[in-house]
Amino acid sequence: MNARARLLLFALSAAVLGVCFAVSCRELPRFGGAAHPYGTRAVAAALRHRTANVVSSVNFDLRGFDTLGEESILFGTVLGATLLLRLARDERQHPAASEHVLPTTRLLGAVLLPVTVLVGVYVVAHGQLSPGGGFQGGVVLATALHLGYVAADYRVLRRLRPLVVLDMADCLAAASFTAMGVAGLAAGGAFLENVLPLGTFNRITSGGMVPLFNAAVGVEVASGLIVLVAHFLDQAVEVTGSTEQKEGA
Repeated sequence: MNARARLLLFALSAAVLGVCFAVSCRELPRFGGAAHPYGTRAVAAALRHRTANVVSSVNFDLRGFDTLGEESILFGTVLGATLLLRLARDERQHPAASEHVLPTTRLLGAVLLPVTVLVGVYVVAHGQLSPGGGFQGGVVLATALHLGYVAADYRVLRRLRPLVVLDMADCLAAASFTAMGVAGLAAGGAFLENVLPLGTFNRITSGGMVPLFNAAVGVEVASGLIVLVAHFLDQAVEVTGSTEQKEGA
């Protein structure tokens, strides 16, 4: 397909999308008005499903299939980076050199690492009650692990992140989200339908399957981000190409 054909295809697609968008906007309530139909329905559904955090109710109850797609995008990104950043034939991997870290930086990292892990677990576990959830908590957990790199050096980080285990955790968490969706079908409902007891409102056990969805997403996001950053750090710290080897020789 030449450049002119691609441009024509883009123009046609943009025109169709623009018309659909314009028609959809005509049905939206006016800005600044008192009518918020989607918000009203979302709050009512969250209360009905005993989920205090309306955002988590939207993510895992009202539009759980969209959340599955977002999780799959991250999984595909990690998989693509793993394939693209693997060692090439003309590349070699060498041990990372020891780095000097200020004692104050080492102390700060050692103190913050367990605190950040605790905050990440709290955000994931309380996603159905307060702002946060699996995506946000997973990012916090991935950040916590890399404090080992800031506080010490790359060799310490390698010992803290078993990539084989994290790869398996990423795959199992992504698969478990889909499996819980299938459980809704097996129970006679819809895909990703909340089929567990809803519990007591504003308790950590409330929300039915929402805490389980949050946990699966938290593990998948944390593991995926750690593996993703690991491949980029390996390229920057440990991998050298043939050109660099010749110059070093």
